[in-house]
Amino acid sequence: MSIAESPRPARRRTQIFVASTLYGAATLAAALDSGLFPDARRRLLLVCNNATSPETTPSVDESPGFERLRGRFDDVLSWNDAIRPMHPGAWEPRAGDVPIWERHLRLLWRLGDDDIALILESIQVNPSRALAQLFPSAPIDVYADGLMSYGPTRNKLPVLIGTRINRLLHPELLPGVRPLLLTEFGVAPETVPTTAMKKVLADLSDASPGVAIREEEEPPALLLGQYLSALSILRAEEEQQLHVEMLRGVAELGHRHVVFKPHPTAPPDWTRRLASEAESLGLDLTVLDTPVLAEVLYERLRPAIVVGAFSTALLTAAVFYGLPVARVGTEMLLERLTPYQNSNRVPVTVVDALLPPLSDTKAVRAWRPPAEDETADRLTGLLVAVGFAMQPHIYPDLRAEAERYLARDLNATTWRYFKRKRLTSLALPGAVPRRLAFIPRNRTVRSAARKVRALQRRFASTA
Repeated sequence: MSIAESPRPARRRTQIFVASTLYGAATLAAALDSGLFPDARRRLLLVCNNATSPETTPSVDESPGFERLRGRFDDVLSWNDAIRPMHPGAWEPRAGDVPIWERHLRLLWRLGDDDIALILESIQVNPSRALAQLFPSAPIDVYADGLMSYGPTRNKLPVLIGTRINRLLHPELLPGVRPLLLTEFGVAPETVPTTAMKKVLADLSDASPGVAIREEEEPPALLLGQYLSALSILRAEEEQQLHVEMLRGVAELGHRHVVFKPHPTAPPDWTRRLASEAESLGLDLTVLDTPVLAEVLYERLRPAIVVGAFSTALLTAAVFYGLPVARVGTEMLLERLTPYQNSNRVPVTVVDALLPPLSDTKAVRAWRPPAEDETADRLTGLLVAVGFAMQPHIYPDLRAEAERYLARDLNATTWRYFKRKRLTSLALPGAVPRRLAFIPRNRTVRSAARKVRALQRRFASTA
């Protein structure tokens, strides 16, 4: 063979895994343990602290139990340090600066001329979107650690990013239901085996000595806080009232020992009202003051019931651990979420449609995790219709299926997942009576309606 014909040596590959939460890092660890990634010269974990004030909030690699995950990676790097003083949730490079930034990061992280493979979370927002731009030739895998993977892509992705995505890795939270995320690019979903997830989470539980709960003969009820007021979904007093409803609900079910897991960034004084309510109800309340995954508590406490609003942890409790679960506040949250395409809408819809309300004690006691085919029957059509109504411009091919679902299954129970105004603007079934169905598409009528609304606002301002 001549020199000209000799094969070029294969370039070395470095995989960069991005994680902003301990649960996300655990998902990556389970995927690696399951052999879902090819061999590489180096595997780097890039941790991102996306908190509003990263300087005062512990990063992923400072979380209890993280040391059990570290060994799967050759090095742990900080994205916050790399772009300081910019905030990782807001910064992305200008197009003309991309080559300079790529050279800088290759020097900073000792990447040399390696081929880069990116494994990203939440690809539609920063920092993942910024990293996809900074390594423009890198193939991308996306992993999803929550219920949002069953909903539409939040924002329209640039073609130069979307066409580089090979697959969506996700825990199987809804057996039999196919994630909608990134399907506009033909991205195939691939599940991270539940057995691997549970093994990693059990390992984290063994390495979290900071969780000190008094052992009781009776397993406690576990309440999950989410800090929804920080997302402007609820007012602070409404969210505290939601916690009180959780407490009263488990008391009504006969539970006397209760553990409350607040959101790590929720104000500490929120628990005072809860403690006062617990005392009046004669409950033994433990408030966790150590940040810890809900799944670690499932491993350690085997709670008698898990109660929350729409946390993904409700589904891991039911599907991974077979624990009784109940929801609170989902009807109100479905009303409050704005705009309609708010990405929390799909998690709220799933929890509301699948789990029993805490206020219905009979339903809570009788509830069992539905079989795979039952879950698929109950959710598939609903999630397609909600997903299309949220992002019709990203998923135009779903219109026919959404119309079939709405024409067939829109009733007193399912109406709360939709808004008449939204259905009307999209000319979908359920919007207006059939004889008036031409109105949403009639430009003259819509123009007249806008003028009437403008006049109404003008008169109201002068009244």
